[in-house]
Amino acid sequence: SSSGHHLFFSEHPKKCIKPAEIQGNWPLDRAGSSRLFSGVPHIFAGLLRAFAKTTSGKGPHMPLTETRLRALKPKDKAYKVADDRGLYIEVSPAGGKLWRFRYRIGPVEKKLSIGAYPEISLKQARQTAYEARHKIASGGDPAMEKRKQKIRAEFLSAQTFEAVAREYIDQMMVQSGRADATIVKANFFLEQLVDAIGSRPIDDIEPFEVLAPLKRLEAKGKHETAKKTRSFASRVFRYGVATTRCKSDPTSMLRGALITPKAKHYAAILEPKELGGLLRAIQDYTGNFITRYALLIAPHVFVRPGELRHAEWKEIDLEEGVWRIPEGKMKSRRPHAVPLSKQVMGYLKELAEMVGTEGYVFPSARASVRPMSENTLNAAFRRMGFTKDEVTAHGLRATASTMLNESGLWNPDAIERGLAHGDSNAVRGVYHRGKHWEERVRMAQWWSDYLDTIRDGGKVIKGAFAGRG
Repeated sequence: SSSGHHLFFSEHPKKCIKPAEIQGNWPLDRAGSSRLFSGVPHIFAGLLRAFAKTTSGKGPHMPLTETRLRALKPKDKAYKVADDRGLYIEVSPAGGKLWRFRYRIGPVEKKLSIGAYPEISLKQARQTAYEARHKIASGGDPAMEKRKQKIRAEFLSAQTFEAVAREYIDQMMVQSGRADATIVKANFFLEQLVDAIGSRPIDDIEPFEVLAPLKRLEAKGKHETAKKTRSFASRVFRYGVATTRCKSDPTSMLRGALITPKAKHYAAILEPKELGGLLRAIQDYTGNFITRYALLIAPHVFVRPGELRHAEWKEIDLEEGVWRIPEGKMKSRRPHAVPLSKQVMGYLKELAEMVGTEGYVFPSARASVRPMSENTLNAAFRRMGFTKDEVTAHGLRATASTMLNESGLWNPDAIERGLAHGDSNAVRGVYHRGKHWEERVRMAQWWSDYLDTIRDGGKVIKGAFAGRG
């Protein structure tokens, strides 16, 4: 037809039938179609029958188009409209349109929910179905994998940085016996990060999110705190990786992003005459009597302030003259034995007569079940008139190390063992039967005698560096 319309031949030579007439007026069963096309050559009759079935909606399946999708209307019950090779769209009575993909794993039929239309377009749905078919061909199960991903996503969303960090502190620090001071510091570092990333799922955190609070610390001049906070965060992320809560440690990319703090040494008195003045000030201290005894003992034993504060009577053998510090209280995580001089034994016995021998040797003034606070000794030094640039409780270790080495009387290894800087072998030299013990016992008594001498204004050490025996 020159008009472009498709016409059908009938048994009446001069009558032409349009497709609309076929759909609306002619029966399309086998008998009816035979009558309709009885006058048409056989080769054309088959083609015309197929065309008629297609236009009536009962013939071969036609894939979906965007136009058809938009035209789908809700009905009283949900219904499905197929696209191709298992992909179909389900239309709910409320008008929602949900893509699904139907497939089989062995004899079992399964369905994969892809998403809603039009949020998921026809093209996207087909691509998802294509990828699902590839997974099936490789032995996978798309619906099962999606379910696992959903469960993991829900699990990870509850695994915030703060939750994992507190678990790390409890599981890896508290329960493993780390020193109280170390745990306090860990909680302090966590507090520096909570506002920025505490509520974020740990697996979603990006490097820049951790960098922001660290840079704020740097802006306040707290370079060392920023460095240690990053290190703490790194340990939490590595714990998260080990417990499958996150895939990597984002702080590993920040090592070059922070200012390297200058090495800062604890203020210490390194001149004997100045040390003598400090010892006299301690002798005349009029503050809390427990604080005074801690000040009297600290220069003699040169342990770390935290180790001194947490000393317990059960660790001290007043008959044998040994203080055995358990590994949980040591920075090195190894037990450490401290030989006690006659002077230290005398101070401890005097203190025991006043407070007894239960619990902490130096309890808090507010609650005897807790040790004295970490700032007590330094506060006492300030009260005596010494600034933080002149002396600190931790600096007493540097004082002892410097003067013992300058005396030339003692093996440097014995001095290092006395400072708990010994080798990493946890078996060698643990208690009084360990390496350098006898020399350390002699050195402890010599050191206490020397402190008494310079306190009373006697002879001081000159850097002799004599031969060591």
